[in-house]
Amino acid sequence: MSNSHLFLKSGFPRAPLQNGLGRYVCQLQRITLKFCKNNGSSRGMRDFIENHLVDFAKENPGIVVYVKPRRHRTPVLVGEYLNGEREWLSCRNSTQDEISKWIDLLKTQNGSSSSLRLRKMWHTDVPSIQGPWTPFMLRSPDALSQKYPSSEASKPLDAPTTATEKLIELFKQQKLEDEADISKKHAK
Repeated sequence: MSNSHLFLKSGFPRAPLQNGLGRYVCQLQRITLKFCKNNGSSRGMRDFIENHLVDFAKENPGIVVYVKPRRHRTPVLVGEYLNGEREWLSCRNSTQDEISKWIDLLKTQNGSSSSLRLRKMWHTDVPSIQGPWTPFMLRSPDALSQKYPSSEASKPLDAPTTATEKLIELFKQQKLEDEADISKKHAK
């Protein structure tokens, strides 16, 4: 078992700003492309900047794009999100297509998915006062003490009458009352 989770922040999954209930708000606030002008491992980053960066900036006006040349360093993508989190990705020896896919991934994330150890896989803003539901919640307490296989447990439960069956019963009662009224009228 790994102990790598000990150094991660702990929390609950949560949609930031209730994203998706109203209009969609892109959580990526700014992206920084760091690269070397001469290093061979930055070739894909340089190609992306020359060919696709202007189109990306036009398509996403809500994301601020910074380009930062650095000497003798490996290319890096840094995404900063509205919640203050930063996502750092190394793009060493990546092609321009791979870099565009990494940027799309940063654009669609909310910034807290990979750097957070989830305590639960679900979260609600309004927790239940009654506690969590279990399959044994509405069972009879007698079922807990039974030994299985049991002939009593295998019997079908008395199903409540359906609305259709109740209507048929009411119709039959009404028909009997009408016949009784008719026989009283004829008896007079």
